[in-house]
Amino acid sequence: MIHYALRCGGGHAFDGWFNGSAGFEAQAAQGLLTCPVCGGADVQRALMSPSLNKGGLRRGGDIAATAEAAAPAPVVTDVASRATTLPLPDHVRAVLQRIRTEVEKSCDYVGPEFANVARRIHVGEEPPRPIYGEATQEEAAALEEDGIETARVPWVPRADS
Repeated sequence: MIHYALRCGGGHAFDGWFNGSAGFEAQAAQGLLTCPVCGGADVQRALMSPSLNKGGLRRGGDIAATAEAAAPAPVVTDVASRATTLPLPDHVRAVLQRIRTEVEKSCDYVGPEFANVARRIHVGEEPPRPIYGEATQEEAAALEEDGIETARVPWVPRADS
């Protein structure tokens, strides 16, 4: 994994993690990178200072664990526990709205049957595909115990609502 400082055409600075330089270039060429502040698609790498490994673990923890955590996994959303009621910064809300849009566009909604469908996919009873839906804490824990990876995503209202 590689960390880049990024800047949009509007001058907003932010950062991103990529699987390598080619990963950044491919995403940029496909127009998949946008500014979390203004949504602009003119995203370039910004000048960065070098990162020096001084030994031990980095602030974010073990690099292998970080890369493993970045691997795609089925998405679990808990509609009952929407995003926190505390005010979210606008750039965080924009990122969560983009995540929601991508999940809805790229994954099959299976609703409250999420745990059952995820388990059937895991054992090969259904074709593998990305899914999202709702699961209780107990269902999510049971999936984890069975070695079925899931991720919870705060489900913020759509940007157009």
